[in-house]
Amino acid sequence: MKLRIVCLSILAVITSAAYLVDAKTPTPGPAAAQTPGPAAAQTPTGVVTPSESPKPVPTPTPQPVMSPSEQNVAMLQTTTTANAGPPPKPILYLIGSQPFTAGGKNYIRLYYDVFNKMDYPADMFAAAPALPPCGLNHNSSRTWVDFFDQAGHRIYGFCALSKPEDLGKIWIAYEEGTIPPSYVYIELNDRQTNIKYKSNLADTTL
Repeated sequence: MKLRIVCLSILAVITSAAYLVDAKTPTPGPAAAQTPGPAAAQTPTGVVTPSESPKPVPTPTPQPVMSPSEQNVAMLQTTTTANAGPPPKPILYLIGSQPFTAGGKNYIRLYYDVFNKMDYPADMFAAAPALPPCGLNHNSSRTWVDFFDQAGHRIYGFCALSKPEDLGKIWIAYEEGTIPPSYVYIELNDRQTNIKYKSNLADTTL
């Protein structure tokens, strides 16, 4: 009886071994491609993925910086352009004096300049043969310049100035030993437009 039980046990072991030999071990196939979901597609801020290239940082364009004096000039030019209009009132001032002799007498010549002379157009001092002559000069300028004392008495004049710069070369004279007027002024008489431009009172002594 014991021998029979042992034989049956051995037979069971052999049968189990046979089943294990015949069993097929699954062969691993190619890994299934995984499609990243929404969470996998997100990249942390500041991390560059291999498919991305870093974006170039824009370089600021250098701007020229004006000096204070250049800024002042620019402001003056802007103001002059914005306020363009009729010629302004002439600003007369004394720049020097010089003695000279004529006809056996001694005189003192006072030289004057007009500070804003370049604000006047060149056409105002062009030759004007169509207008009345200045003595024998039939090509006198369109604008004549006359000096007056503070009481309004005419002292001297210029009728042949050819350009605005010539307003820096005007003068009057008085005889040495006499007292000149305390102040003088000029009038620019534009004979074409019949407009006169009267200056400020300027000193006769430095």
